[in-house]
Parts: sequence; C-alpha cells; structure tokens
Amino acid sequence: MWMRSSTAGTWRRSSRMVAVLLLLLACSMQELEAQAAAETKPFYVWQTGPWGRCMGSECGPGGSQSRAVWCAHSEGWTTLHTNCNQKERPDNQQDCFRVCDWHKDLYDWQLGAWNQCVPVSMRSAGVQRPAVCARGEEGIQTREVGCVHKTNGEPADDTICEYFEPKPRLEQACLIPCPRDCVVSEFTAWTSCSKTCGMGLQNRIRFVLAPPLFGGAACPNLTEFQTCQLRACEGNESLYSLKVGPWGLCSVPLSRQARQAEKPPEETFLKDGDKLSGDKQSAESEKQSGEGEKQSKGGKKEAAKGLKQSGEGGRKGKEGGGRTRESEEQNKEDLGPKEGDKLSRDADKPPRVNRKFGTRLRRKQDQPSRQANRDKRQKKKAKNKEKKEKKREKVQERMRERVKAKDPETRELLKKKRTKNRQNRPGGKSWDVQFGYQTREVTCVHKNGDVEALSLCSQEEMPVTFQACVITKDCDVTEWSDWSACSKECYEPNGPQGHRLRTRKVSQFPIGGGATCPPLEEKESCSSQGDAAPPCILYSWKATEWTECRVDVLLSHQDRRRGNQTGLCGGGVQSREVYCVQSSSPTAPSSGSLRSKEAVRPVDSDLCLSAPPHTTQLCHINCPVECEVSSWSAWGPCTYEDCEDQTAKKGFKMRRRKIINEPTGGTGNCPHLVEAIPCEEPSCFDWLVVKLEACVPDNEKECGPGTQIPQVQCINSDGEYVGRQLCRDAILPMPVICEVPCPKDCALSPWTPWSQCSHTCSGKSTEGKQTRARSILAYNAGEGGLQCPNASALQEVRSCNEHPCTVHHWQTGSWGQCIEDSSIPAANTSAGRLRGDDASCSVGMQTRKVICVRVNVGQVPPKKCPESLRPDTVRPCLLPCKKDCIVTPYSEWSPCPTTCKADGNTKKKQYKKRVIIQPPTNGGQDCPEVLSQERECEAPSLCQGYRWKTHKWRRCQLVPWSVRQDSPGAQETCGPGMQVRAVSCRKQDGGQADIEACLQFSTSMPPLTQPCQLPCQEDCQLSSWTKFSPCTADCVGVRTRKRVLIGKSKKRDQCKNHQMYPLSETQYCPCNKYNAQPVGNWSDCILPEGGRVEGQLGMKVQGDIKECGQGYRYQAMACYDQDSRIVENSRCNSHGYIEEACIIPCPSDCKLSEWSNWSRCSKSCGSGVKVRSKWLREKPYNGGRPCPKLDHVNQAQVYEVVPCLSDCGQYIWVAEPWSIWKVSNVDLKDNCGEGVQTRKVRCMLNTVDGPSEQVEDYLCDPEEMPLGARNSRLPCPEDCVLSDWEPWSLCSLPCSSNSTRQRSASVLRQPGGGKECPATIETEPCKLNSNCFHYSYNITDWSTCQLSERAVCGNGIKTRMLDCVRSDGKSVDLKFCKELGLDRKWQMNASCVVECPVNCQLSDWSPWSECSYTCGLAGKLWRRRTVVQAPQGDGRPCASQMEQWKPCLVKPCYSWRYSAWSECKSEGARCGEGLRFRNVSCFVSDGSSGQEGSLVDDELCGEQEPSVDGDTNIVLQEACTVPCPGECYLTHWTDWSPCQLSCLNGDDLGFGSVQVRSRAVVAQDPENLLQCPEQQLEARPCTEGQCFEYKWRTGLWRAASRLVWCQRSDGQNVTGGCPMSAKPMSDRSCDPPCTKARSLCTEAGVCGCEEGYTEVMTSDGVLDQCTVIPVLEIPTAGDNKADVKTIRAFSPAQPEASSPGRAGRTWFLQPFGPDGKLKTWVYGVAAGAFVLLIFISSMTYLACKKPKRPQRRQMNNRLKPLTLAYDGDADM
Repeated sequence: MWMRSSTAGTWRRSSRMVAVLLLLLACSMQELEAQAAAETKPFYVWQTGPWGRCMGSECGPGGSQSRAVWCAHSEGWTTLHTNCNQKERPDNQQDCFRVCDWHKDLYDWQLGAWNQCVPVSMRSAGVQRPAVCARGEEGIQTREVGCVHKTNGEPADDTICEYFEPKPRLEQACLIPCPRDCVVSEFTAWTSCSKTCGMGLQNRIRFVLAPPLFGGAACPNLTEFQTCQLRACEGNESLYSLKVGPWGLCSVPLSRQARQAEKPPEETFLKDGDKLSGDKQSAESEKQSGEGEKQSKGGKKEAAKGLKQSGEGGRKGKEGGGRTRESEEQNKEDLGPKEGDKLSRDADKPPRVNRKFGTRLRRKQDQPSRQANRDKRQKKKAKNKEKKEKKREKVQERMRERVKAKDPETRELLKKKRTKNRQNRPGGKSWDVQFGYQTREVTCVHKNGDVEALSLCSQEEMPVTFQACVITKDCDVTEWSDWSACSKECYEPNGPQGHRLRTRKVSQFPIGGGATCPPLEEKESCSSQGDAAPPCILYSWKATEWTECRVDVLLSHQDRRRGNQTGLCGGGVQSREVYCVQSSSPTAPSSGSLRSKEAVRPVDSDLCLSAPPHTTQLCHINCPVECEVSSWSAWGPCTYEDCEDQTAKKGFKMRRRKIINEPTGGTGNCPHLVEAIPCEEPSCFDWLVVKLEACVPDNEKECGPGTQIPQVQCINSDGEYVGRQLCRDAILPMPVICEVPCPKDCALSPWTPWSQCSHTCSGKSTEGKQTRARSILAYNAGEGGLQCPNASALQEVRSCNEHPCTVHHWQTGSWGQCIEDSSIPAANTSAGRLRGDDASCSVGMQTRKVICVRVNVGQVPPKKCPESLRPDTVRPCLLPCKKDCIVTPYSEWSPCPTTCKADGNTKKKQYKKRVIIQPPTNGGQDCPEVLSQERECEAPSLCQGYRWKTHKWRRCQLVPWSVRQDSPGAQETCGPGMQVRAVSCRKQDGGQADIEACLQFSTSMPPLTQPCQLPCQEDCQLSSWTKFSPCTADCVGVRTRKRVLIGKSKKRDQCKNHQMYPLSETQYCPCNKYNAQPVGNWSDCILPEGGRVEGQLGMKVQGDIKECGQGYRYQAMACYDQDSRIVENSRCNSHGYIEEACIIPCPSDCKLSEWSNWSRCSKSCGSGVKVRSKWLREKPYNGGRPCPKLDHVNQAQVYEVVPCLSDCGQYIWVAEPWSIWKVSNVDLKDNCGEGVQTRKVRCMLNTVDGPSEQVEDYLCDPEEMPLGARNSRLPCPEDCVLSDWEPWSLCSLPCSSNSTRQRSASVLRQPGGGKECPATIETEPCKLNSNCFHYSYNITDWSTCQLSERAVCGNGIKTRMLDCVRSDGKSVDLKFCKELGLDRKWQMNASCVVECPVNCQLSDWSPWSECSYTCGLAGKLWRRRTVVQAPQGDGRPCASQMEQWKPCLVKPCYSWRYSAWSECKSEGARCGEGLRFRNVSCFVSDGSSGQEGSLVDDELCGEQEPSVDGDTNIVLQEACTVPCPGECYLTHWTDWSPCQLSCLNGDDLGFGSVQVRSRAVVAQDPENLLQCPEQQLEARPCTEGQCFEYKWRTGLWRAASRLVWCQRSDGQNVTGGCPMSAKPMSDRSCDPPCTKARSLCTEAGVCGCEEGYTEVMTSDGVLDQCTVIPVLEIPTAGDNKADVKTIRAFSPAQPEASSPGRAGRTWFLQPFGPDGKLKTWVYGVAAGAFVLLIFISSMTYLACKKPKRPQRRQMNNRLKPLTLAYDGDADM
C-alpha cells in the first residue's frame, strides 16, 4: 500500500513539472518569433567618409572641407537616402583651417609630461597580474599632446600640426619595478647597562642597508631594548640634571647710556629667587631687539662710533688723558649693533633667569668695599696713563723729526704705505670685524624630561652662560669695473675672437662664517670692428717643392742580384716640407702652389690656424718603353740599292722588320731594321709565274708530248704587282715541256711545288737546295705504251739562295749628351725662356756613332752596307735650364718659455731655421749647409706666486663686563674672549699685492679671529714650545724643546712647579732606516732619442725612424723607512729608476724566390695563358712587410698569369709524296689492281721562310693530320687515270642540310678500248659540325696587370685575347673569322693600376707627457705618435706600438685626514648642547686605493692645500647633544651605505642606484620609552652602484628546528631582501611523533628513517619499523674475495670500519621513492616471487604429498611471517 501511494505521488509531481516546462517553452517561442520579426525588419544607418582637404582662397581660418554622406543597410550595402532618418543626417561640409607652409613657424606640438605608469592588468580586464614579481610589471603611461600656437600657447586644431609632422605618440610602454623591501643589518652587541644601579636598559641597534622602494615593506625597528639591573641603589637616585641649551645668536651689547636709560627704578624678586619678573625682562629684550632692527636698516653705513674702537682692537683715541674704568667699560661695551645682529635666544623665549638669586644679594652687601677698590684702581690707572702719555709724546716727537729729515717723495711713499697697511688691518673698511657675545639657557631637568626649578639642581656648579663671538658678515663686493680693451686689436671676420675682462673688488670680507665672495673676474669674447680696427695679419701654409719620386721594390720583384734600384719606375711616394708664413694679402695663397717662389720668412707654425697641407703624396715615374720590333720578313730578291739609280752594279738581297712599339724614355734606340746581303745581277723587276696552263699535245694530237704556257705577272723587289712594261729587261719564262699520256702509256702525277730553300744562304759547308717530286699513277701496257721512268726521275733538285752568307747592317750607338750648338744664332736660344718654358732654355745638339757591321764578324767598311739606309748621326735637342737653390730667410728666434719655472734652473734653447724651397738642378748653385741655428735662452724668472701673510694677534677682547659681571666667579680683566689679526697679501718675493690676487691664486684665507684666554692674576703664562733641537745623527742622542714663563708668572711660586708646568721636553732622536725597493712593472723598451736612419735611396725620408735595436726599459724604485712608510727617494740615495738593456727585434720582410720561367702557352692554337711563379722562402715576422696574396691552395706560390696567342699555323703537318703503289693482288701482266700507297707525315715548325724543323707531333692538330697510307685501285692499262682530288669547296653559311659541297679531279690519261672515265666531280651534303662549321669570336678574361720591365707598381696595361672558335668548340686560326668579316667590338687593352708599396710613415714621438698621477706608485709618463702615411699594398705595415710609457719618479702621497670625533661634551653641565672635536693629521701613502696610509709629522703636509678629501672647508668641531640621564634620544647618522643598484641576476633594471643612512633610537630608562622619537631614514640617488643578490641560508637541523637567515652576496647577514615566499622551513614536527628506532621527522612532515635504513610502512601509511638496507657488494680487481658473492647487512653507523676502502663501490636497491611509497618494480618483483613461491610449493606438494594433510594452511602460516619480514627486500 505504501509502495502504491508513493508511486501515485511521484506521478502527480511529474505531471506538474511537465506542465511548467510546456508553459516555459511557449513563452520562449513567442520571444523568438518577436526577435525574428525584429530581425527581418530592415535597419538603415547614415555613414560618412573622411573629411577632404581644406579648400579656400586664403590661408588660415575661413576654409571649408566636405565629406561623403550616404545611407547604408545594416548588412553593409548602400541604399536610397530616403530609407534613413533625415533628421539624423550628418553634415557633409564644415569650416576648417587652411594650412600654408608659413604656418610651420607659428604652430607646433606641445608635449605634456608622461603620467604615472599604470599596470596593464588594470587597463585590460582579461590580463592577470603576475603572482611573483621578478623584473617588474609591464605598464602603460600616457601623456597629453596638442597643437598650440607658439606665441601664446593657445590650443589649435591638431590637423594644422599634422600637416607638417605626424602627431607624437600618446602612450608608451613602461616598467613598474617590483617592490623592494627595506634591508637592515644584523644587530650590534648589547650595550652596557644605562645605569650603574637600579633598573636600567640595554640597547642593541642595527642600521639600514637599503631603503624600501617601489612600495616595498617599511623598515623594522632599528633598536631592541632589554632591562638590566647591575645592583640595587644604596641611596636615593639622582633625579635632576643641569642641562645647557644651544648658544644663541651673536649679539652686540648696548652702550652704557642705553643700559642706564633702560634701567628699571627697582627690581622685583620672586619669592624663591629663581626667576626675574617676566614683563621687565621681556620688555628689555624687545627694546634691544628693536634697536638692533633699527640699526640693521642702516644698510652698509657705519654703526655707532664706539664700534671703531672695538674694531681697532682696543686702540686709544688721539686725545690724551688717563684711562679710567669708565673709558675701559665704554670701549668694552661700545661694540654697537651692526646689520642683522640679534640678541640671544632669551629674547625669543619666555623670560627666564639664569643667574642665582644669591648673586644679586652678595652684590648689594659688597657695595662699599667695591667702591674703595674701584678708587684705588682708578688712581693706579691714572698714574699709568700719565706714564704712557709721556712715552707717546717722546715717540711722536721722534717721528716728526724723522719725517722732517726725509724728502717729499719719501714722505709720499710712506704715506701710501701707511694707507695700504691701514686698509689691510682689521680696522679697515674691508675688515669690519665686530665682537659680540652670545648666551645660552641653563635648565634643571627631571629624568622624565620635565623642566624643573634650578634650585633642585643646586648641588651642581652652574655653567658659564656667555661667551664672546664674532658678528657674522657676508662678503660684499664693489660694482663691476669697465670692460678692458679687447685682447685682439685687429679685425678678422672669420678668425678666432679675443677676450676682455672686468673685475670688482671686495668691500667687505666674509667674517664669522658669512657667505663667501662671488667671482671677482668676468671674461667674455670680443672682436674689434669698425674702421679704426686694422685688419689682422693673416698666416698661411706654404710648401716646398716635392722631392723626387721614390719607388719601393715590390716583394714580388725582389731580387738579391739586382743591387742597383735606380732604374725603378712606376708608382711611388714623394714628400715635401710645409711651413707657416705671413700672408701678403688677406686672401691666403693656395698652399699647394709654387707659382711664387719668393723667399718668405717662416714663422711659428702655431700661427697658422688652418689644417696644414699634406706632406706626402703618391707619384708616378713613367717607365721607359723599350723598342719592340716584329720578326724578320723573308729575304727579298737581288735588287739594286736604288732602283732609280742603277748605275752601280752592286746589288743586295734584303730582309726587313718593323717597329711595333716606339721607344719612350730609356735609351730610345731600336735595333737595326734592315739586313742586307750583297748579290750579283740585281734587278728591280722580275716576272712571276702565277700559273701553268694545261698541257697541250703537239700537232693537235690527243696524247703525246706537248707544252704548258706559263701565266706571268711583273713584280717589283717587294713582291708587288707592277706594270708589265717595267719587266721589259727581265727574261720572260719559257713554255714548259710536258706530256699527255696515251691510254697505254705510263701515267704520272703533276710535279709538286718546289719546296722551301733548305738554307737562307750558301757557304762553304752549306748550300741551299729545293726539291720537287711526282709519282706514278698508272703503269704502261706492256710494250705498246710509254715506259714509266725510274725512281730517280721522279724527283728533281735545284740550287737556291746561292748568295754567300755575308749579312750586313748599320749599327747605331746611343745618343750623346746634349751640347750647345754653336751654329744656331744666339737670338734663338732665349726663345724657350720667352715662352715661359721652365724645362728647357735653348736648343742643343746630340750625336751618335753609326758603323757598318757584318753579322758574326764585326765592323766592316761602310760600302758593304746600303748607303741609302744609313741612319742619322746628328739630331737637335733641348738644353735643360740651370736651377739655383732657393732658401727662405731665417725665421725669428723661437720664443723662450714665457711661463716661469718653479725651480728656475732649467735652461731651454731657442731656434731659428730656414727652409729649402727649391733644390739645385742642372749645375745650379748649391744649397747652404747650415739650415738651423740654436742658442740658449736666458734663465727663466722665478714664478710670481702669492701668499697670505698673517700679522700679530691683537689684544684679547672679553665679553663686556656688564654681561658677565653677575656671573659667579667672574673677574673683570680676565677670562675667555676673542682676538683678531690682520691678514695681507704678499708676492713670493715679499712685495705687497692686492687681496684679490691671493683670493684667486693662493690658498684659502687664514682665519681672522680665534678664541683666546686672558690670564687671571693667579694663572701661569707660558710661551709656545720651541722646535726640537736638531739631531747630530740618526739613532744617536736626544733632542729637546723648551718654553719659558712670561710676565708675572716668573715670580709666582706655583708657576715654578716644573712637574705641573714643564719648561723642557726631551725625546730620543728618531732612528730612521731606509731601503729602496723596485715597484711596478717594467716599462716599454725605449730606444735612444734621435734614431733617424737614412732611406733606401740615400735621402732622408719622413717617418723612417729607427724601430729596432737595443733600447732600455725602466722600473721605478720606491724608498721606505723602517715602519714601511714611503719617503722621498733622496733618503735612499736613489735616482728613482732601475735601468735595464732590452732588444726590440727588427722586422723581417717576407722573402720570395725569383721568378720561374714562363710556362708554355696553354693552347697550341688560339689564345691561352702562360704562367710564372714565385715560391715562399721565408715568412715575415716582427712586423715585416707581408707576403703578397698567396695561392689559396698550397699557400706557397705567387702567380703571374698573362695571356698568350698561339698561331694556329705555327705548327703544320708536312707530308712527303706518296710512295710507289704496292699492289696487294698483283697482276704480273698488267701491274694494276688493288694496292696501297704510303707517305711520311711530319709536324714542322712553320716560319716565314716555310717549315724549318721537325717538332713533336703533339704540337700539331691531330684532326688535321694527313693520311699516311691509302688503299686504292691502281688503274690498269687503257683505264682512265684521274688526278688527286682537289680540296672540297666551302659550304655556304649558315650551314644547312639542303646545301652541298663538291670536289673535282682532272683526267690525266684518257681511257682506251671503249672504257669510260669515272665521275670527276663528287658532292656531299653540308652537315653542321661535320663538314660545315660556324665561326665566332670568343673573348678571354683580362690578364693580370702588366707593367714595364723595371716598373714595380703604378699604371700598367691588362690585355685580353680574341679567339676564333668553331661551332664544335675548337679554337681555329683567326683567319676563319676574319674572312667572314665578323664584328670585333671588344677593347683588347685597358689601363690598370698595381697598388704601390707605400711603407707606413709615423710621426716623431711626442714629448713625454706630464705624470698621470702627482704622487704614488702608479704614475706613468706617456708619449705617442701618429700615422702620417698609412701603408698601402705590400708596404711595410705600421708598428703596433703607437704609444710608450715609463714610470714616473715615485713620490709619497701626503694628505690631511680627520681623526675620529671625540665624545660629545657639554661644558659645565651634565647634558644638553655641547661640542665634539676632531683633529686633522698628516698621512702618507703610496697612492694605491687599498692602502689607508700612515701617520707622519704635520710638517710633511706643509705644501698641501688644507683640504680633506677635496673639501677645503676644514670642520674640526661641531655641535652635538649630550643626552640627559633617562632621556631617549637618536644616534648620530650612520655613514652612507654603499651605492646599491636595482638589478636582477646581475643585470641592471634601469631604475638607478641609491644609498641610505639612518638614525636609531637609544633609550636609557624604561619609564621614558613612550617619549622616544621616531627612528630616521635618509636616502639619496648615487652613481656607479653595486649589484647585490640576496639568498636564504640554512643551518643544520637541531632536533626539529634549524636556523634560517638571509645573506647578501657580499657575505653580510641581513633582514629583508630575500623573498618570503621562498623562505625555507625553520621548524618541523611530525604528528604523531616519530618514536620508532632509527626514525626521524623529514622535511615533508612525515616520519622517515635514518640514512642506511629503509621504511617499512603499515597498510594505512604509518611507519612501522626501520630496517637495514641490504647492500649488494660489487667486487673490484683488487678484491681478494672477488670470487665470492655475499649479501650482508650493512651497518651505517660504522661504514669505514666494516668495509675499508670500499667507498663508492657499493650500490643500494631502494624500494621506496622520495614520497615514501613503494616503487613500481617492487610490485613486479614481489609478484614474480609470489608466483615462483606458489610454483615451488606446488611442486613440493606434489612430490611430498601425504594423504589428508592441510598443506595449504601450513604454507600460509609459513608465508605470513616471511612476507612481513621481507616486504621491502628486493632480492627475495
């Protein structure tokens, strides 16, 4: 029933849910339909285009611009305007500002400051801030940028500025640095207890190392307190202390009349006598301050008359009279107020009496006795005054008599001197020194800080509440003087400007720490202008003539055998000297021109302000072009010497050659061009057989004997065709007998042409021969035909060149010297001069010798040579002009040093020189030998320095008696005061100088005032100590110093107590021992001065300075005393250096071998290359000239490659006639049939005269080699006999398969018996690259630059060759291309340049510089040189050492240093405002940064400027505060921390550096802790910061805790700086605690085992026990038990003892991972062991089965403990 009802309820609930879902579905459907309807309704919007350009007629506002406006559908397409709402239509036109170019000067972008960097995460919602900040957070910063009007800054439209310049960016990326927490040091040790009894406090403090930056954590408390109690106090604790306040302002006391006028009628006392009436005291204070203010308004005017007396130091007036107490008081009190003076602080505070009531009471009671004493003193003073007046009158009388005795000039000088002395005295207007007084407040303070009544501190003695002081006065100066005249008195528009000065003087020197004086001199640039100013003298550079061009030998042209280098040519270097001269006109002449060779006097080079012209330049020596001739032509026929004059019967055979290159320079001679051989029967014209016509049989038969008619042409001796009539005298060639063979006759081939003559001439052993041959083509037919001749008849020989071998030619000698030709009239000799030709002055004459020479014999009579060809023996020439040497006049003497020398002993020299402008040539006048003179300067004057002279201290001025008379124990004529002295300026020689000179050139001004003490009657006065007496020798005897009693102290017995007032001091003489030690490194090796050497060509060359050889190096010596303090070198008798010889190795140049011979041309036909090379013999070292670029393959050769052209006809194949037929199938009857013919084919050298000698076959083209044998058919009788085939005709170009070529043969014997001749013409198609070829030119690469024979560099020629190349790629003779008339558009030659070897030229060494340090060990002297001419090509490179150094003389570094501040002391009171002091002492060091220095006598620092660390303001005392007992106070500021850089991992983050200092709180009483001030921190930026890293450090675990601290990278333990997120754990504890044996709590907070033990865990992960880890011991080679494998337990407690020497040789199987869980392999091993165990058990069960025994249960029982015992054992 319950089940049924529950089902019904479920159904009802389900039906209700379905209804709700249906309702929601219907609602959503309605919404979707409405949305779809809305979406289907069209949506239109207005869209606009960009504004167009602003248009208008005028610039500025008033223009208009338009834009496009259209209606668009929401989907993007354009529609009608009516579809959009017309009311919302945007404007399409607006007013605008038309920008013009001149608006650029009126408008500009105004850039605002960058705003704060905002993190990107704050601007972008999706960007998350980094969890850990490393380098910083990325941010963005913005700024405002707008276009403004430049004049008033009004905003303008941005489009105006955008017209000229794009709008600057409005935002930029930035980096927000990570927060940096405050970093503090460790605490100091606890201070001692603040109280000796009772409850006190101990403090320990720390200081700030780095301030909090960028929002980092603030600094923690710098102080920690703890209570302490040494012992209980026996009596009442002292609760009150006297406290003194700070001294008030220095005030001037009122005059006596003012005090009496303000004196109240009666004095009112308080009940306790502690305080005066406040109203009267304040009224008096206000009145005094009011008067002071009135007087301060007086500006610079004089104050009260009594001030002068105080300023004069208490001088008496001019009137006589005794000095009464009133006058003395007047002098003391009339220190009237001056500008800005005020009273003490008491005037600004509530009135407080700082004198005891009892003082006033005693004063009233002692009034009568005081009056009596006063009367006695007045009488005594009157007597003294009378004595002084009488003495003064005597002195004045004496002075008047002395002045009368002097002349008026002397009196005037004395008057001026007195006036100057008066001005220098403190009483002068500039030294307005005023003394005043200042007071301080004394209060009684409770230990809790409350101020109580003074009576509560009555047990303490009251301190002094006044002291003398100096009224502070600022420096005051006069108005500026007028400007001085300009230092440059001439006008130079583009030259440097002069300067002018104006000065002012000091009218009031700073007194009492007043403001220092401003600059007293002002300087500005100026220039003299106007008509009155003359133009300045201008100076310009002038240059001498260039020296002769000097050529250095290229390394590749070096040849040891070529000793004479004078013939070198090509590129080189020439130099000249430049000097400064005074320009003759304002426009300086061209520095490089020498058009005016006037001798202008040289001046100092510093006067020429422009850059000097270059002194070296590249030059070129034209190389001589030697005569180049062609090869000899063939010998011509025997002809007359002159065909026009044939009277002489002598004839000559001649051969000629031509000049290919005309000679220039050099010898200028060509070899002979004609050689002649005498001959007989000469003729000028002869017949030439051109062709023999066909053989025509006689009697018009078809065969048989006949004749051949020759075709002839008339030629002259040169082989040229001439008219036939000229050969009328010559013998006409006769017809040649021939024979046309009949069908049965023997058929012979035609004769071959005559061969070349075997010899060019005939002699006794030589005879010229020519041969020709023919061959048998067919044999005769038996007896019927004409027989074939025998073999000898097949060859013919004839003689040729029968003239004797006597070759003659004309030989010419070289042209002689050009001499004056007397035959030319004198009028013509000056023609060259008149034309301005400097090179030549007249025409001369040269001659040479001409002789007739027979080859291989020598000179023969001239008639043997053709007279018409005789060369000239005389020719005209140009005589060069004589040039005399031109030198400038001597320059002025160089100036002697104008600056004075400190020692005044060193003498310098002055020089004057003259310069050679033009060297002599062609026998001109020689130059003078002496070009410079020198003399010593006069001794320079001593330096005019300035020094301060201090005058005697004036009388000590006390605080006015009216101020101190109520002070207890005060005496009227003694006590502390102030005194003044005069300071004047003196020259070093003692002469007077203006104060301004010392202010500018001397040290700081000595103090004008000092505290002093007027001794009271009972005081003892002693003089100052004398200097110690000198010691006779070191370490021997004693030295003493003394002082004496002065004044009335000599008579007082208490002053004669020598124990209290010793009058002498004795000390042992110092025992000084000195030793010298070398310091620093050895200097560079320095060659002796003046090491110039001569150049290669005997001329001095600029920059050729000795660079090697023996020099010296130096090491500094330092002298030390027995305390290791550095002292002057003179103490050690050392000159300051150790000198040692050294060697600078000389440079060795690259050495190459000589050139090899040229190789053979790489091609036998056409263009190729030929090569020659050099091999590397020795590499350069020590800066020698480098090797040329070596071959990159073997690095050992230098190649020179030139093109070569091999004549394709140079080597030709020569074939001998065919041999007689050898018939293979011999027909003995007919002697015909198939047969073979052979011939010899040889490669011959082809010359002009024909093939001359046989050469190797490879030199000839193998493709063109004729056949040496041929198979053919020997015609039988009556067969047709044809001649050999003619060469093939040429194919027409371009080659085409449609074209053909043919060859033909002629019929030598007609056939008989009805036989026919074969075809006499053969044709074949033309086939490309087979029998038809195309030809084209091929251009080779450029050769290397070819120079003349003796040229080493400079301009040369590079060449290339033309090749004629066949279409199959074969190079052929150029004639094939020439015959086709192909275009030759290439340039075969081009000029080129071989870089000249320019050696590096260096300037002379500069003078040695000043020492780099004024003292110490590190000082160096430097000298430098520069490159005058950089090396080029393979010239000698520059030396690597461009600067040298040597050590300075070691000097001790003396400096003033402060001692530590003394403790703060408040005089006369327990606490309050006080002073602390320190001294300056002289220290010596060696200048090294790490040395602190040693204390020495102050006299050694006498020459040092009184300054400490560069600060001339020496502060030896400063105000401080002594804390009262129980007071809580701040410590002094710590020193500034080291400069710390914001960095990460050593990288600068770019946020700058900072340093910090701090003040910590110190408390003395637990009750006052709440009154302590706040600790203070100051930070400032700095430079050159140091990068520190912070890391956590941990100590060893001690039980469950360990130390964790932060350490800076410099080793200092700090608080802060380390990231807290990375802090290691310092405390660990496990829950539940680890109680198992060998267990411990791990860092993970779980229990683990000690090392050597493994954990056995329970099923719920809790440590069950710690078991020993089994050890698998792996034996080693040295183990005696290597053959035994043991598993043993390993005791971690004694590893070495149990297994010595086995460290590192064992390994452990760790079943547990770092997380304490079993490793995976353990499960696998366990499963395998389990399966194996089951298997063994099963086998055991089956083998040992007993009926009905529960083996399985027993096994389970046996396995259970085993599993527990070895659960973690991997080996089981």
